[in-house]
Amino acid sequence: MKTPYTNIYKVLRTNRFVVLTVIIGASLSMIASGFFAYRIFKQSQQSAFVINDQGQVIPLQLIEHRENLEVEAKAHLEMFHRYFYQINANNFERNMEKALWLGDNSIAELYRQKKAEGIYNRLLQYSLIQKISAIHSEISLKNGEINFMTTTRFSITRGEATDSYEIKTSGQLMKVDRNFPHNPHGLIIKNFYEQSLTKIHSHESTKE
Repeated sequence: MKTPYTNIYKVLRTNRFVVLTVIIGASLSMIASGFFAYRIFKQSQQSAFVINDQGQVIPLQLIEHRENLEVEAKAHLEMFHRYFYQINANNFERNMEKALWLGDNSIAELYRQKKAEGIYNRLLQYSLIQKISAIHSEISLKNGEINFMTTTRFSITRGEATDSYEIKTSGQLMKVDRNFPHNPHGLIIKNFYEQSLTKIHSHESTKE
């Protein structure tokens, strides 16, 4: 026997089915969204910024970090060595400030040591010009560590006399957050050490 409540029960069952379907569908949608968001996040952690042929970092253009880590490491090392060793009476304070952004306390200690030895005072006193002619870095990526050995050739000019030197430096690189423009590659030099300094030759120009 049908009663007025029969249709009400059917409507309630239908409504309950619809509500449960919506809840289940929303839950599955949230789980799927969370999974894909996490997947995209993990993929983005393996990305870095584009490096052009001059070793400069171009923000907002992501590429695979592992494929470009060696390029960034060499660009970082070249930037540091140019700031630290290509100096003259006019730029050495500015260059040292920039160089200290690229390394840890081992760089700061070496700078203080050179300063205590009077190297920068002689630079000012005799108007020395220290200019880099070549930088070559060898990178070793093993067990998550980035080791390097860099050979830098530079000349020191005093008046008409020029002496050429080769310095070998070593250390490790550690990944940090990028800091534009101070540290665009997101790397820090640690355990920096000057292995050897060799004089190559001397040259003194003569005027007739």
